[in-house]
Amino acid sequence: MGLPMEQVPELVETFLSHTQVRFAPPTAKEAAALDALLVRAWEEARAQWPTVTLPVSRFVIHLAERLPPINPVGPIGPLVASLSLAELYLTCACLQGMASAHEAFERNYLARLPVKLRSLRQPDAMIDDVCQITRVKLLVATPESAPRIGDYTGKGALLSWVLVTAGRIASKLRASEKPAPDDSSEELLQVLPGQGIDPELDVMKRRHHEAFRQAVREAASTLSPHDRHLLRLHFANQLTTYELGSLFRVNQSTVSRWLKSARQHVYEETRSRLQERLGLSTLGFKSFLAFIGSQLWT
Repeated sequence: MGLPMEQVPELVETFLSHTQVRFAPPTAKEAAALDALLVRAWEEARAQWPTVTLPVSRFVIHLAERLPPINPVGPIGPLVASLSLAELYLTCACLQGMASAHEAFERNYLARLPVKLRSLRQPDAMIDDVCQITRVKLLVATPESAPRIGDYTGKGALLSWVLVTAGRIASKLRASEKPAPDDSSEELLQVLPGQGIDPELDVMKRRHHEAFRQAVREAASTLSPHDRHLLRLHFANQLTTYELGSLFRVNQSTVSRWLKSARQHVYEETRSRLQERLGLSTLGFKSFLAFIGSQLWT
């Protein structure tokens, strides 16, 4: 027979109140065993990460929230014991933004990424970018989301999980390095200002689709290496301005200014190429676009 909740040890009550499954009250024996397991896991994690001091209740909540849904009448202890508890302790502290935890994570995991990535035959020229983006994705909070380190659930080794994350980032980087095919250049078009900012350019997008795409590709090729890298990270790898700020060690407003400048450059170069290709003066070019617009909306 299960214990009344008021007789359940405090840590066990905290744990059970934060799991995805509502378990039946444990027996006195089960509650004592789970309480001992949680305390032992916390103590062993503190011993493994001596510079990282995390309250036991915060660790237990973090652990409970990452426990996968299981049969509510099944044993909890063996499932908890099967997880990488000391590494969950570290990732919990990282999620809290603790500098000591970040340092331990960088030293024991991120610092090992270059060798691991080389063993997987990742290009040397890309490894530094992959490592930096991995760090930002895992440790930097944005207004939209908490650091991705919180996605680690303790199943398997943390280093393996980090390596999988880095591998996915490397795949995206490799894909973004390839020239866009003629029939798929949507990412290039994203660097331009949004629809409606320039109605004339919007007309060209709709009525002269292929010519417009070619002009955008040519315009993008005139960007500086820094701006190309910035736009690739922002659009292809979906790093936010906050994440880019952390990556480049500047504030978010500076990144926003860089992005605006790079997009404006592509915008102006695109217009210039279209105008030159049509062989029209500035006035003639605008008149031609106005004519196309009148045809489009009639």
